Amino acid sequence: MATFEIIEKQGLKMIKATIDNETIRAEAGALHYMKGLIQLESKAPSAKGFLKSMVTQESIFRPTYTGTGEIFYGPPTFGEYTMMDLNGEAWVLDKGAYVCSDIAIDVGVYANKAISGLLSGEGFFQTKVEGSGRVVIQSLGPLETIDLQNERLAVDGKFAVARQAHLNFSVQKATKGLLSSMTSGEGFLNIIEGTGRVLISPVPNLYANLLSEMRLSIPTATS
Repeated sequence: MATFEIIEKQGLKMIKATIDNETIRAEAGALHYMKGLIQLESKAPSAKGFLKSMVTQESIFRPTYTGTGEIFYGPPTFGEYTMMDLNGEAWVLDKGAYVCSDIAIDVGVYANKAISGLLSGEGFFQTKVEGSGRVVIQSLGPLETIDLQNERLAVDGKFAVARQAHLNFSVQKATKGLLSSMTSGEGFLNIIEGTGRVLISPVPNLYANLLSEMRLSIPTATS
């Protein structure tokens, strides 16, 4: 079975995948470099898959890597990588969270309800991973696991990185009154309800914060 490791050097992190006559899948553009006898293949989708990608604006190419050797996925990031071990369940991931996975994991699309997709900040379509095996995801900071027992979780959309697919997802006003919603600074919240698990990243790590501050301090060119 393929092994995935988080490699860290001077604060930067990337993923090392080791395969032995095996196949794994990754997000398009995730490859940093690879060593060994490895064949990279990106198959053209079916007509149905192509049409679906046009509607969802979801990437239709998630290349596979087959052979024996080591593959490094990046590019190196100041954020965090997390390993998820799925055992037949399905998860919905935040946009851009998926990095790579065992070939047994099906990577597809999850459609949010129209109003939820419009107001949640998550978009109408998100990535869905399902099956048994390991999935690697990325986030701006370390993940906090929240287990719901027939409960309701209200969260700012940008902090929810992954949720089990069977949980109910909707968007609601933060407060009852329009004026209260406007003055609270929290117009809408993503509501996740039911019994299951949610992964959130409430606090970006130090490196992500520093990088964000550096980007804001760099003057932009003006015409």
